[in-house]
Amino acid sequence: MEIKNAQYEISNAKVEQCPDTDVPEYAFIGRSNVGKSSLINMLTRRKGLAKTSQKPGKTLLINHFRINDGKFYIVDLPGYGFAQRGKDQRDEFRRIIEQYILNRSQMTMLFVLIDIRHAPQKIDLEFLNWLGENGVPFAIVFTKADKLGPNAGKKKVEEYKKVLLESWEELPPIFITSSEKSTGRDEILDYIESINKEILSQNREPAAPTSTEETPSDAPQP
Repeated sequence: MEIKNAQYEISNAKVEQCPDTDVPEYAFIGRSNVGKSSLINMLTRRKGLAKTSQKPGKTLLINHFRINDGKFYIVDLPGYGFAQRGKDQRDEFRRIIEQYILNRSQMTMLFVLIDIRHAPQKIDLEFLNWLGENGVPFAIVFTKADKLGPNAGKKKVEEYKKVLLESWEELPPIFITSSEKSTGRDEILDYIESINKEILSQNREPAAPTSTEETPSDAPQP
């Protein structure tokens, strides 16, 4: 799949104010400074679409970007785990994130971003487990692969998988990316396209035929 056009639509702090549509939404989330905005810009090939900053915790709202004339949305969610913010603001971020993830019916897939350079962090593992407990469909996206050599990056991912499999029976989809080199772009977009096609196929399935024949009096009843 190729993204032909991408446009910013709206930012808000309430699920009720999200766009009133019935198209799929693919949301991106991760710890502060994980490279979320850079990844979205890389996927859309719009350098300034999602605002990037050297200051962690810049994304404060739910940001919707309309893709390919509204065929689907990419959603940029606030980062979690930014310790320098006060407790009240952290609680507000948690409320925004949880309301969107748990209550937004259009949310089709959540991409959880993790910096490939680091060992598994408690806050990430707790978030992933929370998603699993709540039945949220998600994939893991390792970012900043260009900061490590190919072998070192693969080793880090394998270490992460090993930790996850200590408590999980199976792993979610996993992608390795670099916003600098566009690594993983085709894989993520092809994955999104496969989900869109599946949704379209399900929506086109004909309804089961309804019989107009009368039920014989001696037929077995349910």
